[in-house]
Amino acid sequence: MEQPLPTDAAGLTPAWLTRALATRHPGVRVAGVEILEATERTNHHLRLALAYDVRAGAPETLFCKLPPRDPEHRLRIGAAGMGAREVHFYTEVASGVSMRVPDCPFAALAPDGSFLMLLEDLAARGCAISDGSWAIPGRLAGPALAELAELHVRSEDPARLAAVSSWATSTRGRAPEFVLRTLRYVVDHCADVLSDAYLEVARLYIDHHDAIDAAWEAGVGPKTLIHGDAHIGNLFLDGDRVGFLDWGMTKIGTPMRDLGFFLTMGLESVDRRRDERALIEHYLDVRRRLGGRAIAFEDVWLAHRIEAAYTVIASFLSLVPPYNTEARRMFTTNFRARAMAALDDLDTVGALQALVG
Repeated sequence: MEQPLPTDAAGLTPAWLTRALATRHPGVRVAGVEILEATERTNHHLRLALAYDVRAGAPETLFCKLPPRDPEHRLRIGAAGMGAREVHFYTEVASGVSMRVPDCPFAALAPDGSFLMLLEDLAARGCAISDGSWAIPGRLAGPALAELAELHVRSEDPARLAAVSSWATSTRGRAPEFVLRTLRYVVDHCADVLSDAYLEVARLYIDHHDAIDAAWEAGVGPKTLIHGDAHIGNLFLDGDRVGFLDWGMTKIGTPMRDLGFFLTMGLESVDRRRDERALIEHYLDVRRRLGGRAIAFEDVWLAHRIEAAYTVIASFLSLVPPYNTEARRMFTTNFRARAMAALDDLDTVGALQALVG
């Protein structure tokens, strides 16, 4: 669609939305738009209610994702390429995967790196998105891991990897000084709310981040397209089916990031403890049935223990401004609690100490 992308709610006019929705819904004419909700998290999120002169099957409500409004945060998100990756996923990959993902009637990038996505309003469809007080129950984990296995095996194909390599290739660099500096602050000032294992993993990462990053990057298994961020905040329930949203971290990597992160930060901890080994075996069985490259359980288990250290990097920012907001307190507290449980259960400190010598 050859027109400038809106950068805020004011640009989401009936005329613009009519053009945006016309490809999916020919003949549609939007008569009015109401902003039902606006939130600022990783990106700027708007929930829209639409009125129509001609509906043509278009939805009554939509979820709109825009870059963050804060200039510094916007620059950081833009540098990470998260918005661009998600647009590419929805426009090039989503229609070919079997897993439950939000429908996306419109997604586009601007030359300056801005982006805009119009997505299915999951709440209006009756889907459940966690507020942090609950995670995926163990009984639903097996089918979700089977769908991740299908994505991974399907994307092992060299032609499919080549097709996404221009936007999904991750270039590993040194850990940003911002991350290391803030992690040092957390170790020095937030120890009263963190476990010994969490603090030790943080110290090990500060001292040996190159080696730990390299181990995560190497992983176990063949390179493939992964979701990259399958924690409870990026999962939803559509009845008894687990869905995957927020594809801004999708990249070419190894399956361990998805498998490990889903188990440690997507499941209820009590269910993970009980079913963890069986769920890994289930994932590997599905891979074999689908013709994926074989991976040994012993190799996966060691990689899983090392991968669990990533839960610290994924959660520590929730302790510092501007991320430690009262509105997110329950989510972030339970998020860190799942991380701490996994680090203890998997003896991740021991695995890292052996890794770095």
